[in-house]
Amino acid sequence: MSDRKYRQHGYQDSSEKSRPQATAPKTRTQDNTYGPRPLNMPGARTVSRCAVCGTVLNAGTESGKCAKCGLDIHSCKMCTHFDPASRFECRQTISQRVIPKDTANNCTAYLIKQAVERETGSSPVSGRVNDARQAFENLFKK
Repeated sequence: MSDRKYRQHGYQDSSEKSRPQATAPKTRTQDNTYGPRPLNMPGARTVSRCAVCGTVLNAGTESGKCAKCGLDIHSCKMCTHFDPASRFECRQTISQRVIPKDTANNCTAYLIKQAVERETGSSPVSGRVNDARQAFENLFKK
């Protein structure tokens, strides 16, 4: 009887002949597959947009009107705390409801709404929309 538990070929062989030999050394590209991959994330920017038309507002603008639609910037609709589901449509504790929500007010809890957006291209989005519209109109010109 054998002293080994299993009789399969290669199980606990003590000889060097049964071990497979390395065919080729690892290349540099194989070494890069194990480990964290480099991130190719686009840049981010913080912008304020109009609550009605979506136009990007100038940085630091806390008063005035939107250049495109005329919405007052210091209004409830442009505030971070504006929430139609909350009491008095504001997440802050206020004693009275501010109406209307789209006109200028003197609320002390006002904080302009800002969002972090990814920078996905070098050209503005509006330029691409106009280019597509112009190309469509050029199809039907006589």
